[in-house]
Amino acid sequence: MDNTPLSDALALRATASAFDAQRGKLPMPGDPHRSPDVAAVARQISELGKLVTDLGDEVLFRAADQDHAPHTARVITSFAAAVEPAGEAASALGAVAHQLAFLNQTESLRDQPDARDAREAAVRVMEEALATAGAALHDGANSLHAASATVSPPSARLQAARSRSVTASPAPGAPPGVTTAPAAPSDRIARGR
Repeated sequence: MDNTPLSDALALRATASAFDAQRGKLPMPGDPHRSPDVAAVARQISELGKLVTDLGDEVLFRAADQDHAPHTARVITSFAAAVEPAGEAASALGAVAHQLAFLNQTESLRDQPDARDAREAAVRVMEEALATAGAALHDGANSLHAASATVSPPSARLQAARSRSVTASPAPGAPPGVTTAPAAPSDRIARGR
């Protein structure tokens, strides 16, 4: 097994991207392209189950390796900690599936006052569960991204590019609220010579 800081950082980033992808698939009530339905939610629960299995495999492969690199414990901890938000998202989606099934069963009763109140409550529970799933997946992705940066920090070139991005600071003596333009990348200047 290749357990260099770079390969482990890439594995952490790839898993963080899987969390982001799952968050992007969450149903959104009121959006005709991403409206919740039981089959789609059940499919996503299965995908989250696979993600939990993948996290367990990442931990197992590193824990079973006899040749631990100095950073391996951090990587194992990060993958193991990501199981919780993945499980929380799957559990929340289980609640969404439950509420969707209830809404489907009570569709014919929607005009009755008692059923209407229960259906409105089911929609609120479903919206809260979707928010919980989204927050859990977001937290899991952020945690994995942060862990990858501690295992293999970004290159000096990437850090320099980030420092020149949107957060350019005002020039000395410039009036408040005026920012300077980012410096031209050095490789452009070099190519022109």
